Amino acid sequence: MTAAELPYGRLAENIAHFGRALRAAGMPVGPRRIVDAVRAVEAAGFTRREDFYWTLHASFVSRPEERDLFRQTFELFWRDPQALEKMMAALMGMVRVPEEARDRSAAATRAAEALAEGAAPRDRDEAREELEFDATLTFSAEEALRAKDFEQMTAAEARAARAAIARMTLPVQPIASRRSRPAPRGRHPDWRATMRASMRSGGALRPIPRRAPKLRWPALVALCDISGSMAGYSRMLLHFLHAASNAKGRGWSKLHAFTFGTRLTNVTRQLAARDPDAALAAIGQEAQDWEGGTRIGACLRSFNRDWSRRVMGQGAVVLLITDGLDRDEPDLLAAEAERLGLAARKVIWLNPLLRWDGFAPKARGVRALLPHVDSFRAAHNLDSLAALAEALTRPDDAGERARMMRMLDDAG
Repeated sequence: MTAAELPYGRLAENIAHFGRALRAAGMPVGPRRIVDAVRAVEAAGFTRREDFYWTLHASFVSRPEERDLFRQTFELFWRDPQALEKMMAALMGMVRVPEEARDRSAAATRAAEALAEGAAPRDRDEAREELEFDATLTFSAEEALRAKDFEQMTAAEARAARAAIARMTLPVQPIASRRSRPAPRGRHPDWRATMRASMRSGGALRPIPRRAPKLRWPALVALCDISGSMAGYSRMLLHFLHAASNAKGRGWSKLHAFTFGTRLTNVTRQLAARDPDAALAAIGQEAQDWEGGTRIGACLRSFNRDWSRRVMGQGAVVLLITDGLDRDEPDLLAAEAERLGLAARKVIWLNPLLRWDGFAPKARGVRALLPHVDSFRAAHNLDSLAALAEALTRPDDAGERARMMRMLDDAG
C-alpha cells in the first residue's frame, strides 16, 4: 500500500485508539506521539504487518523496557490470531504453568488490562464480582502485594510496589577501624592523653582517659544483570537500588552501581538522579545491552580489572543481582567470582530463580558462582527485598555457607 492509497481517516482513528491503549498500559504516550505515528505511517506506507509494527514501534517506544509492553499491546489491539490465548495467560497470573508455556509477564498483564477498559458494562460487572469474591481470602491487599512476584504484577500493583520500594532502607553494619577515638567507656587506655593530663595537673592522679575503635561505613557495590532472562526483574531492582542510593541517612559511605549483560556499564552517576523515572531513562540510554545475552564471566573480569581497586577499598559489600544463566565458560566465571569474593567484605547473591520451591543449582553458571558468595537469597518480590536488610546487618554465618554447599551436593 502506498501513501496515496492510505485510508488516512479510519487508520488515523485506530492509531489514536492504539495510543490511548498504550498510555493506559503505562507508556508515556501523548497527543504529539500519536500525531507523529499517523504521519510516519502516512509517509512510509506499509505492505506487510511487520512494516506497520516497526513504524509504530519507532514512533511510540523510547525506552528498552517498553519494547515488550508495546509488543503485547500491538498483538492484542491489532487482532493477532493468538491474542485470546495470550490474554488468558496474562489474566491467569497466579496459576503456575510449564516454563515453555509461560506468557504472563507484567507487560502482557498491563496490555490486557489496558484493552479491557473498553469492555462492555456487563463484562465489567462480572469482573467486579470476581474481584469481590477474591477479596474474601484471608490475606490483606498489602500482604498479597508483598508476596506477589514482580513478573505477575499489574500496572497498578507495580506502581504500588515502586512506592513501597522507595520507602525501604538498607542498613549496613559498620566496620571497626584500626584508628581510635576518645571514649569515656573505651576498652583501651589513652596513654598520651594520660601523660598530658598528668603534666598539666602536676602529677595528680585522675581517671585515665580511654579510647575506642572508630566506626567506618563500607561502600555498597551493586552489579545488576539486565539480560533478557532478567527482564522481568531488572527494572524493579534498579528502582530498589535508586531508593538505596538516594536514602537519607544511609548507612554506607557510597553506592556504586553497574549493569551488565554482554558488557559492563557504570551507572552510578545516572542512578544518583532524584527522580527514579529520569534515573532509569538515563540508565537505559547509557546501557546498550538491555535484554540481550549474558556474559557474566567476561563482565566480572572487566569489573575486577578496571573497577575493583577504585570502588572495593575498605571492605565493600557487593550485591550480585543475576540469575546465573551464563554463556561464558564456567572456569572463567568461577575464577572471576573467586577474585571478587576475595576483594569484597561480603558478597550477597540475589537470584530471582529462588522463587521456585524446587530450585536446584544445576546450571553451570550457578554452580560456578555459588561457592564464592557469602549469602544466597531470592529477589522476586517485596518480602525478599525487605529480608535483604537482615543479610546486610547479620555477621558472617557459617550455617548459610553450609546450606549453599548442601544445595550443590544435592544437585550432583
